[in-house]
Amino acid sequence: MSEERILLVDDDASLRKVLEFNLEQEGYGVIAASNGSEALKLFDTEDPDLVITDIKMPGIDGMDLLKEIKRRDIERLVIVITAFGTIDTAIEAMKLGAYDYITKPFNRDELRLVIRKALEVQRLRSRAQLLEAQLVERFSFENIIGASARMAEVFEMIRRVAPRDATVLIKGESGTGKELVARAIHYNSPRRKGNFIAVNCSAIPENLIESELFGHKKGAFTGAVSDKVGKFELSSGGAIFLDEIADLRFDLQAKLLRVLQEKEIERVGDPRPVKVDIRVIAATNKNLEAMLANGQFRDDLYHRINVIPIQLPALRERADDIPLLAHHFKNKFGEATCRIEPEVFLAFRNYPWPGNVRELENVLQRSLLLRKDAECLKVSDLPDHIRGAAASSPEFLFHIPDEGINLEEVEKELLLYSLRKHSWNQTRAARFLGITRQALIYRMEKYGLRTEQPASDEQSQ
Repeated sequence: MSEERILLVDDDASLRKVLEFNLEQEGYGVIAASNGSEALKLFDTEDPDLVITDIKMPGIDGMDLLKEIKRRDIERLVIVITAFGTIDTAIEAMKLGAYDYITKPFNRDELRLVIRKALEVQRLRSRAQLLEAQLVERFSFENIIGASARMAEVFEMIRRVAPRDATVLIKGESGTGKELVARAIHYNSPRRKGNFIAVNCSAIPENLIESELFGHKKGAFTGAVSDKVGKFELSSGGAIFLDEIADLRFDLQAKLLRVLQEKEIERVGDPRPVKVDIRVIAATNKNLEAMLANGQFRDDLYHRINVIPIQLPALRERADDIPLLAHHFKNKFGEATCRIEPEVFLAFRNYPWPGNVRELENVLQRSLLLRKDAECLKVSDLPDHIRGAAASSPEFLFHIPDEGINLEEVEKELLLYSLRKHSWNQTRAARFLGITRQALIYRMEKYGLRTEQPASDEQSQ
């Protein structure tokens, strides 16, 4: 680790020499300046970790030097030296942003303690900035893997909504990466310095979720032995991610609606409102529109959270991304040199991936760990249920006999093929066949195909 460097500024040559010697004895690198003008030049070229300056100097004095340093770098720490009896000046320096002050005469131990505390603060700040940079890099758009047209739409939506403060609702099946998208939105927004608090609404017991979200006062209920700060308060200044929001208790939906409208919460057992400055990002793998129709989700809350909807495609709907994801996970598991045989990708493409990207990651981790050949991953290394998919690509269910064919049967089989290929999504099936969605629906009704669709599938996407 390189030594920390201190810019020492004092017009008193004898005192400057003594301080310089003492600081070097403590292991610091010292850059000395005899006046404010010289100090600013050294500040720009040497980039010191800490500045110690006398207040009374000719020309640019210590107060002006402090102002100029703070103008150039508001985070840089400055300690001022002032003469005994001029405490008011020292206090004024603190108001201008000085970290601390010491008064003449001072001893070596006093100086050592003040410098040590200041540099520890500087180290903590640097570490926090590094962690923030790592988080931003980890959750940048580039780290969400995908090159398909469907993912390009998702990336474009994230880029557009991240700088804004609007509420976002992320929809998608389990394992599609909803939390990853939520974090990407937060860490690429002006709120990235604030907390990102993730709450799984389905994982918290019903009798505790109100306290977890909004906090409680001591004695509010049995077991409330002290005050508790809720997730909303913890995320104030940042963002709260409400995963599986469809599972939120109906009465708490009304409380959440008030938070979104008024930007304030009420702790359990405390009627006094608490202001919060938050961005809400919600997610669900359920059909909220169907829940609205069944009275299972509040209509007013739905319209509050559905300001910016983002639909994440299932993995089977972006099969072109599977090779990219597979290589990403392979490298993540430290198997960069392992080759993946083409037959493996064929099996991956034909398998429906009900667990989506999360399932693909788990399958790769298991298969790479248990593979027989260190140099490559083969179909034989895959789990049985995926290995069988290599030979089960969708086929037409009709054959062409010598005596001819029934055109309507061919049309029906083509419709079935396209609908099954696209998981009964009418929009994409129609696009695949080169017809409008209305034309597809007409033909589905003509051949009675609507009844074959799974009841839980959505046709609106």
